[in-house]
Amino acid sequence: MNTTHRAPRQDDGAAVAAASGGLTENAHRAIAVLRIAFGLTFLWAFFDKLLALGFSTGRDQEGVVDRFGDAAWINGASPTEGFLTYGADGPFKEFYNSIAGAAWADWLFMIGLLGIGVALTFGVAVKIAAASGALLYVLMWTVALPPANNPILDDHLLGALTLVVLALVHAGNTWGLGNAPVVRDHEILR
Repeated sequence: MNTTHRAPRQDDGAAVAAASGGLTENAHRAIAVLRIAFGLTFLWAFFDKLLALGFSTGRDQEGVVDRFGDAAWINGASPTEGFLTYGADGPFKEFYNSIAGAAWADWLFMIGLLGIGVALTFGVAVKIAAASGALLYVLMWTVALPPANNPILDDHLLGALTLVVLALVHAGNTWGLGNAPVVRDHEILR
């Protein structure tokens, strides 16, 4: 009986997957791209609300762009007021209407967008970012119940589930700071 073991070849997908927790190198790369894309999505939402760049924030009813104008958070506009006032529907409508435009809600929302975006983009504190982002997504899902296109699911819940998966597969380790010594040594930063 031959008991010689060979090192896995680069093209041996099963061996590479087994050595890396069940995922191939290409799967890790795809997950890294997904993590970075979600991070950039959160960062974009932050900057659009901060500066009213004219995409989701900074357009009037006729679609005219008012960049860096009245809709920008840096100019005193509320990043939560419009959505929580006019977008809220369902069983939590009164609650969301009551916090729309509150300074504490604006600050928590914006700090959350920035923190989640930076963490996911750079692959550090992915577990905290994923938990925070999943919570934010679920809260945004509850603003308008039931969802418009499906009685239960919408992109907010799918985003929340995706963030949970990113945390579970240590998505910050590939193309991120997840393997940096300071991050490895402090579980809270993983």
